[in-house]
Amino acid sequence: MPAPKNAMEIFKRLDKSNCRECGEKTCLAFAGAVFQGHRTIDECPKLDPSVIERLSGDPTELNTLEANRDEFLETMKQKISRFDLMSAAERTGGRYQNGRLTLKILGKDFSVDGKGNLSSDIHVNPWVAAPFFDYVLNGKGVEPTGQWVSFRELKNGKDRYPLFQKRCEEAMQQVADSYTDLFDDVVHLFSGRQVARQFQSDISVVLHPLPKVPLMICYWRPDEGLGSSLNIFFDATADQNLDIGSIFSLGAGLTQMFHKLALRHGFSEV
Repeated sequence: MPAPKNAMEIFKRLDKSNCRECGEKTCLAFAGAVFQGHRTIDECPKLDPSVIERLSGDPTELNTLEANRDEFLETMKQKISRFDLMSAAERTGGRYQNGRLTLKILGKDFSVDGKGNLSSDIHVNPWVAAPFFDYVLNGKGVEPTGQWVSFRELKNGKDRYPLFQKRCEEAMQQVADSYTDLFDDVVHLFSGRQVARQFQSDISVVLHPLPKVPLMICYWRPDEGLGSSLNIFFDATADQNLDIGSIFSLGAGLTQMFHKLALRHGFSEV
């Protein structure tokens, strides 16, 4: 079918239960987010796959998330071009040299110049780029306290937690269940560090996707008839250095990266 002309065309096909499982407060809000490209229709847990396929239409006609992401990144580049990168170095925990601000992301150098151009020792993933800009432009530079909280405890995180749980925690748990060396590889490849067991978990690993936005992954192995479990925790200051959308992007991006890492190691069922 043709791409929806407005949000109401999407809303009419939802079940209108306002279940909030997608992370939005109402079905109408979800429909608006889909039409604007901030969400995708398959994030509704109540829609039949055939309806999702019909609503998706021709990808070239839709105002897709990718298109909006490109537009967002272009806007951020324009803001960076009017921004004093040197003054941001100390606040962000980075360094300024030769007209470039460089931050450590998962132990790798990630830089931006005065025109908003990004460069890195590794591939510049979109899930890194958007939080990077948000952190540089809007982060308050609050130092981490070491107090760990869940995504839902962060500002505006409660309503979006069901989707975070599904897309990040549950998906990452599936990777960890199949890829037993995941956490060892994370420590070695991404400058993570295994810490003393937190919340009585079997494994606790801390990563720094941004200098002042650490996160901790806690994993509980299956035991005595109980399934495994995985939770992601953030420093309590995370919502002062990033907005909740950027924090979600970091979690989802890490999950995608771990999934690809598992595939490279021959694990197909993750």
